[in-house]
Amino acid sequence: MSAEPEPVTTAVAAILPRCYGIVPSAVVHGPRGTATHNYVVEGEDGRRWFVKAYPPGTDLQGEQEALRLAEFARSREVRVPAVRRSAADELIVAAEGTAVSVSEYLDGAHTAEGGLQGRRWAAVGEAVGCLHRVLARHPAGPPRPVPAREVCDVERARQRLERLLAQYEGGTTGGEFATWARQTAEQRHAALPRVAALLEGLPPMLTAQIVHGDLASPNVLLRGQEVAGLIDFRPPRHRSAVWELGRIILDPRTVLANPDWPAGLGEAVAAYREENPGLPVGDLLAVPRVAAGYLACSVYPLSEPVDSPAAVTPELEAYGRARHVAVGLLTERLDEAEEVLRDRLT
Repeated sequence: MSAEPEPVTTAVAAILPRCYGIVPSAVVHGPRGTATHNYVVEGEDGRRWFVKAYPPGTDLQGEQEALRLAEFARSREVRVPAVRRSAADELIVAAEGTAVSVSEYLDGAHTAEGGLQGRRWAAVGEAVGCLHRVLARHPAGPPRPVPAREVCDVERARQRLERLLAQYEGGTTGGEFATWARQTAEQRHAALPRVAALLEGLPPMLTAQIVHGDLASPNVLLRGQEVAGLIDFRPPRHRSAVWELGRIILDPRTVLANPDWPAGLGEAVAAYREENPGLPVGDLLAVPRVAAGYLACSVYPLSEPVDSPAAVTPELEAYGRARHVAVGLLTERLDEAEEVLRDRLT
């Protein structure tokens, strides 16, 4: 068991045997979470579990809704690690001054943060297509059309950037990354007219449905060239399906690492369509334009030095710079990427 005497680790070790019937022989820190303390626990039987400990103030109702969404997807053969319920059939146990959830640990799996290449393009496209086909039947409601401007809202981006720049102007935030973030926010604000022009090329309406909600590369687990599991769902909410698809297959780190990303995009979207033929082709053709527009309208992580200075790590700084460069690459090669999709889909 971890020798660190921190209260959360101690609480996790106490909760597991009492509430889950898991007697831990080792409790070690798992991957860093954005809002949780994560642990990998090995039981006396040798089986390993992934444990999330939620800090005080967490919306536990929302977290339970997210876990139920993951269970819904898994029950319909989406690759999702099994959630282990407590002896009292609870998704989250609150005890020992903390709250935890427990799920299956996927041995040998790693996140997609290293980017997509080779067979992984199609594998991720297939996995997201299967997920969206299943979630289109979620009880929260069927897919529905929404105005494209709701997916990439330039006016809202203008308001957020102006508010962020005012915070930088009136605050004492310092450091190299904060200086870069402020300058980049100024550039993003000045570029919004060009972004608006780019988004005029979207269809008037795009399809919104229940989606994963946080399908970023840390939440896609790979084993070799295949998808081992999708993790860290958010509560069920209607959002653009192509926004979610583009967010993972055009992750900035993938775009920067793969000069031939338009071809990979074609592989991924074609595989997605095989699994989810119900999404209109017009939506799928919009994937790269939505991805470019969404990144150009985002204030994350430019806002982190103001909103959450403790979250600014070297990894976040590198990711922020990658996002900014990726906006330019996606925009520069947008015509090429859309032509690849037209060849594959029409």
